[in-house]
Amino acid sequence: MTKTITDAAGHGIRHDGVMPTYVAFLRAINLGANRKFAKDDIRRAVESVGFTDVETHINTGNVRFTTPMRSRAKIEKALEDAFAADRGFDVPTMVFTAAEVAEIAREAAALSADRTGLERHYVYLLKEELPVETVARVEGLATSAGGMVVRGRVAHALLGPGYQAGNVDPLGAASLLGVATSRNVTVINAIAAKWC
Repeated sequence: MTKTITDAAGHGIRHDGVMPTYVAFLRAINLGANRKFAKDDIRRAVESVGFTDVETHINTGNVRFTTPMRSRAKIEKALEDAFAADRGFDVPTMVFTAAEVAEIAREAAALSADRTGLERHYVYLLKEELPVETVARVEGLATSAGGMVVRGRVAHALLGPGYQAGNVDPLGAASLLGVATSRNVTVINAIAAKWC
């Protein structure tokens, strides 16, 4: 039975008794002295908007939670508002369901398995799906360093022996991806195994 409940901010939310699990990936935190956001503080901020079962993973801004909310855009806005109020700076946040994260990990494994000599595999988690023409541009950036594969709101950077360690955007794709954050495939796999 669907009913309306009120969240911590006083907004009515449709609730059908099933609490979906989500994973949020925060962008550009714990970089330098002015963007610190400790795991305990992230957890407290997420709980402040009424989300439950909150857990973080390492210190790069990965947080799992449950909420009866179903709109990804509304969830992201609630989190971003809470983070900005808590920190005093904007924290762009990309939210995926637990099932979506599990699929991202499965797809990453398949992409890695298809490429010999892979040195690094980064997963870019996007705020919005890219237009078809932008996907073509991103996937056309292949160099001796590697290439990109875009699947929905995820872009995989598959880097071979030509990749120079430490280069944060070796293929020049970041400016085409819109609002996004990246994790190495090891982190994605760990999150999927732990929470999905």
